[in-house]
Amino acid sequence: MKRDTGRNRKITSRWRPATQAVRGGTWRSEQGETSEALFLTSGYSYDDAASVAARFAGEAEGMTYSRLQNPTVQMLEERIALLEGAEACRAQASGMAAMTAALLCQLSAGDHIVSARAAFGSCRWLVDSLCPRFGIETTVVDGRDNAAWQAAIRPNTKVFFFETPANPTMDIVDLAFVCGLARAHGITSVVDNAFATSALQRPLEFGADVVAYSATKMMDGQGRVLAGAVCGTQQFIDEKLLPFQRNTGPNCSPFNAWVVLKGLETLSLRINRQSENAMEVGRFLERRVPRMLHPFLPSHPQHDLAVRQMDASGPIFSFEVDGERAQAHALLDALEVIDISNNIGDARSLMCHPASTTHHGVGAEARAEMGVGEGMLRLNVGLEDPRDLIEDLDRALTAAGL
Repeated sequence: MKRDTGRNRKITSRWRPATQAVRGGTWRSEQGETSEALFLTSGYSYDDAASVAARFAGEAEGMTYSRLQNPTVQMLEERIALLEGAEACRAQASGMAAMTAALLCQLSAGDHIVSARAAFGSCRWLVDSLCPRFGIETTVVDGRDNAAWQAAIRPNTKVFFFETPANPTMDIVDLAFVCGLARAHGITSVVDNAFATSALQRPLEFGADVVAYSATKMMDGQGRVLAGAVCGTQQFIDEKLLPFQRNTGPNCSPFNAWVVLKGLETLSLRINRQSENAMEVGRFLERRVPRMLHPFLPSHPQHDLAVRQMDASGPIFSFEVDGERAQAHALLDALEVIDISNNIGDARSLMCHPASTTHHGVGAEARAEMGVGEGMLRLNVGLEDPRDLIEDLDRALTAAGL
């Protein structure tokens, strides 16, 4: 390898996030490439049998199999860890692979997990359906209520699991309080930070133990590939996550890792511009719809907490219409610029109706508990001119009778 200063922690730790996002974790081969190399290989060859035996025994450094190590994937892991301020990171095949691995790698039958009720539909499925099938007890609480977290603790509670801001209700969890409460009771806090990324919010600075991501979202940022990541201490990654991952295989492909590496180079630029656009669009919508759910608008009930925890709003917010599903669908159908899509974090503006898409599978009762009503719409504001987005929304709102 040649001049791989991007892997030297003594050097990279001095860099600021914008530099880390471009250069952190970069390896260079003997070819001296400037862009990260794409290593499309499932296995590796060795000079002799003793060398491979030493690698498998953990006595020598080097690659053994791409389910365990791949140079391109490892570059992504090192870069995400740097940006997160974490000791280590393991990339995953998708965001849900990351959430599943972060939980199941440390939970066993008889353990108890406390989860925030407002969450992505598949995350609620993990808590409501998957974990109980394996004898893991679960309690769902209002993540905004600090006292509810305290009251839910049992002697066998092992994990607090939540996302903030929450999808799609934009509930904000008090990171310092909830993560501090977890540590005081020997509970591991697992935070889904996909809506913000480390560019806007760094849960480890507030005491979180584990941060999990759908890198499909803002990290890629252009709707191209699936990927995920789990960050934590070296001990957690090596002793908890790695044995689970090496034996179950939710690995990120080298190509997907390479695409996300390219996305990270522009993450801060994109997410901050999209946050500005989202504020402009949000201010317009607030004058036209019955209820806005945008954490950086003063009307949000947790505005002050959001501003304390986050550097900017991010591109995503939700709002509600009074005419429930019929009016929500009519608004979507009248859009010309904004796409109807359940994805988020994309450079393109996207909107969806969570009750009939991302949260359809959790059922009506769980949706009601979360606050995901039939009139709720979730908007991902992209990099288009916000004036075009406002004009598009103005037309669609009028067509939908708003």
